[in-house]
Amino acid sequence: MSADPALLDLRAQRDALAAGQLSSVELVQSSLRRIDAASGLGAFVHVAADAALAAARAADAARAAGDARALLGLPLAHKDVFVTRGMPSTAGSKMLAGYMSPFDATIVQRLAAAGAVAVGKTNMDEFAMGSSNENSAFGAVANPWDRAAIPGGSSGGSAAAVAARLVAAATGSDTGGSIRQPAAMCGISGIKPTYGLCSRFGMIAFASSLDQAGVLARSAWDCALLLQHMAGHDAQDSTSVQQAIPRYTDALDALDALPGQRPLAGVRIGLPREWFADGLADEVARAVRGALAQFEALGATLRDITLPRTELAIPAYYIVAPAEASSNLSRYDGVRYGHRAADGAELAEMYSNSRAEGFGPEVKRRILIGTYVLSHGYYDAYYLQAQKIRRLIADDFAAAFAGCDLIAGPVSPTVAWKRGDKADPLANYLADIYTLPGSLAGLPGMSVPAGLGAASGLPVGLQLLAPHFGEQRLLEAAHALQRATDWHRLAPPTL
Repeated sequence: MSADPALLDLRAQRDALAAGQLSSVELVQSSLRRIDAASGLGAFVHVAADAALAAARAADAARAAGDARALLGLPLAHKDVFVTRGMPSTAGSKMLAGYMSPFDATIVQRLAAAGAVAVGKTNMDEFAMGSSNENSAFGAVANPWDRAAIPGGSSGGSAAAVAARLVAAATGSDTGGSIRQPAAMCGISGIKPTYGLCSRFGMIAFASSLDQAGVLARSAWDCALLLQHMAGHDAQDSTSVQQAIPRYTDALDALDALPGQRPLAGVRIGLPREWFADGLADEVARAVRGALAQFEALGATLRDITLPRTELAIPAYYIVAPAEASSNLSRYDGVRYGHRAADGAELAEMYSNSRAEGFGPEVKRRILIGTYVLSHGYYDAYYLQAQKIRRLIADDFAAAFAGCDLIAGPVSPTVAWKRGDKADPLANYLADIYTLPGSLAGLPGMSVPAGLGAASGLPVGLQLLAPHFGEQRLLEAAHALQRATDWHRLAPPTL
């Protein structure tokens, strides 16, 4: 076992705790030491050291008394988009600076009920609006592979924390790629489940028809372990679905027991030609093709497919999501919720000053866009048309899945870029071209490591998409790939 238990993945930590080789207190102390030493990453906005150690001591006592909960004593972190009792919940925004929630988000509560120990809250793009984690009111997050590079967004703090081995797993949210893109750029695994599989209760809203909770971890198995405890119907969320949740880890363990070297025999993987066209960096294309060759060696069949409306995903998303953001963020007025400006002789002036001070530039930009497309005279021309395109994109996926079991391709057109290199908002938006279609269709998606770019030496992610409620299929394919390769075990050179 590693001399530093925080370097172990979640599965190894769980097994060491169960075998009595490690205590939860030792594990949490190791994580806290690493968080403190890596403070320059900016991955955390709050560290709950005392509460985490108290929870670890309680977990050790419970284990000694015979408690065998699956996550008992395992430290993890929560993206600051999920409200938590006893910790600030800010969504990366000055608007909510210092806010203390009186309740836990459902997924926070469920993971705690399974025994997990929350060590803190991770940094993020403000209100989850961004692809680079440069938009946080509490400072940018650095990529552990290159401190001058972005980690991806908006779950960049969670991704950086897992990649730097500060925690073995963290929660994240994905509206248009905010789990998959940072997972890819930080060289870890991340899964966005089907819309409605995980409760959104207690998630600070950005775009309610797109927001979805998920997991970032070192491996597909680790993602499966957390997801099976997070997912499930919640009466407090009207979009939560009544769906049986499999024990995903049992399916992966069964895959390990299969004889032979072709566990994916019969699996058909579609490759959208639109995802391998101009704009995809050569080093990303080569790494993704290498991962696809591994799938073939594992028995899968690759076939070309088409998603003809891929290029329409960006304009459709950046109308629908800002429109919903404009509505959701209207509550932050300095009276009912959020930061209140000190100046303002009249009510309207106080509203204006509070929102001007509380929101950052990207959030203001999206509120303005959303308000415009919802306004009288423009609703039909923009918002309604974007919703029609969203339906057509979903139809494209339905047609594609008629002939394949999974869809695979790149997560991002490039590896992580340097901070400040894409100051133009449109350049950031274009980085989401491969993740947005699946989000608009509400599909489960996953990013798994596919090695390092030949030119940059930075991580490349392979994206997998499945039909609705196909999480087990995704996890099985990712797990099979990770049994055959060591890409998910690569660590940043600074570790």
